[in-house]
Amino acid sequence: MPTPHLPAPIALHQPQQLTTLIENRTVYSLEAFELNVFETHRTAHRVPLSMGHVVLTTMLRGKKVMHLPGRPAFEYLPGESVVVGEEETMVIDFPEADEVHPTQCLAVAIPTHTIRQTVDLLNEEYPRAEAHLPWHLDVHDYAHFQNTPELTGTLERLVQLSRDTGRIKDVLATFTIQEMLVRLMQTQARQLLFRNYTQHAASHRFAAVVQYIKQHLTEQITVEKLSELACMSKATFFRVFKRELGLTPVEYIIQERLTEAKRLLRNPLATVAEVCFRAGFNNTAYFQKLFKQYAGVTPGLYKKQYAAG
Repeated sequence: MPTPHLPAPIALHQPQQLTTLIENRTVYSLEAFELNVFETHRTAHRVPLSMGHVVLTTMLRGKKVMHLPGRPAFEYLPGESVVVGEEETMVIDFPEADEVHPTQCLAVAIPTHTIRQTVDLLNEEYPRAEAHLPWHLDVHDYAHFQNTPELTGTLERLVQLSRDTGRIKDVLATFTIQEMLVRLMQTQARQLLFRNYTQHAASHRFAAVVQYIKQHLTEQITVEKLSELACMSKATFFRVFKRELGLTPVEYIIQERLTEAKRLLRNPLATVAEVCFRAGFNNTAYFQKLFKQYAGVTPGLYKKQYAAG
């Protein structure tokens, strides 16, 4: 897995500052959204929480187990986010929370009209590659996901704006919440294609592109070939792919090759140099630089850590 993308740390409350040990709530209310910071300092189970709006929650510390209507329970960990519908009640377990290891979570409550305006703007001005799949915010099928760097950066700015005392913070907050919604929908679009590309290969041009990349990962892959598969000009393909998925085709190829490199490094007999070339890279120095950027450690250290674990 990639290194979790976490917003900048938010200081925990001291015990004497807490009004409750379970889901202690700090609220920042702006015109465009409401930001909540929840802390839990004691083990608890089946704690209900409803926000009255569509909510993007992001885990910062600790572990929860989430129970959402119509879905199996799942572990919720730092670096992950969950979208919850406005009529949904979260039921939450805190199996490991205590004074030394509390949980901490962001929850951004977003008004319905803000979501509608953003979605309408995207569909009118920046339509997706396939007309039968317009922009929308999914609160069910792709509502639990790993954060992307772009989404994490936007969440950090929302936190900063919430604590700001400047006169124009509400103006900036309106633009930033719209950006967050775009990043969120791009993240969900990635899930749709990257996880289920075989199901959509015949009906979505980018799914066919993803399938080709996965099948030819160790070969030379050109943007010209990918744009041909998408039935677009090179410039249009590059622009629309990034707009819809939040990363360029080249960035996606690198991401997939690094994921394959991590898999190969788990083989105790494989050397770093062998893994470099087998994963589709042709320069070991470049590979090592990218791997550390992606995984947080060098390939050699990752290999040692995996063997020790």
